[in-house]
Amino acid sequence: MEQNLTNLRLAVLIDAENVPRSCIKSVMEEVAIYGTPTIKRIYGDWTNPSVSGWKFSLLENAITPIQQYSYTAGKNSSDSAMIIDAMDILYSGNTDGFVIVSSDSDFTRLAIRLREAGQRVIGGGEKKTPNAFIRACDKFTYIEVIRANFEDSHPEHASAAARPAPRESYSQSGNGTIVVAPRVRHVPEDIEQLIADSVADLADDTDGVFMGELGNLLRRKKPDFDCRNYGFNSLSSLIKSIERFDIDFRQTSDPNIKHPYVKDKEA
Repeated sequence: MEQNLTNLRLAVLIDAENVPRSCIKSVMEEVAIYGTPTIKRIYGDWTNPSVSGWKFSLLENAITPIQQYSYTAGKNSSDSAMIIDAMDILYSGNTDGFVIVSSDSDFTRLAIRLREAGQRVIGGGEKKTPNAFIRACDKFTYIEVIRANFEDSHPEHASAAARPAPRESYSQSGNGTIVVAPRVRHVPEDIEQLIADSVADLADDTDGVFMGELGNLLRRKKPDFDCRNYGFNSLSSLIKSIERFDIDFRQTSDPNIKHPYVKDKEA
């Protein structure tokens, strides 16, 4: 049976030269969803005055800074240090998976090698991250989505400029009445088709597929699939918003538990 991306012993490796400092707290909260970060390291040239502002974030989140001098101007020297450490950690046998936080495609081969060794690989990077690195991970989450979700639930941590847009939009009618409109949520056609194809792949005589199994397949097909990318907090709420699909809750052997099953009405 496939091991879920939960309750893992994780090594968290962060490329300081390719992620914004403001995202660290939100990233570590996201990591906690998948398991326990037993190793937390961040790589950069800490002699550079431009990274001096990292100190508080690292202390607050108990992340160990690893010094890597920039031997050549304009070259990212942290990559090799992260890769060497990752392989050392792999061979120690003390982890179930790795979290690689970077927007750099140079870690694509590392992610592939770690998965070949049976490790789960969770990636995190900005939306500019090359698709090759995204596809090399079991799961990939965009930092912009993580940070927006964190600031939405922790508004005290958001600056006025970075604070996320409200969940509702407001407009004024001709008679002066304030009209509240719900936040627009949109599921792209290609994502709707991805869900439909995945339901078809899993469908059998039960006339529906288990939501949890569907979510696992969606992640395997598209590692950066995340309901939050489209304004939803869960897969069930996303699917409910698409008229094409029905959700049926079926009783389990436990009278207090029902499992959701998804059916494609157009199949």
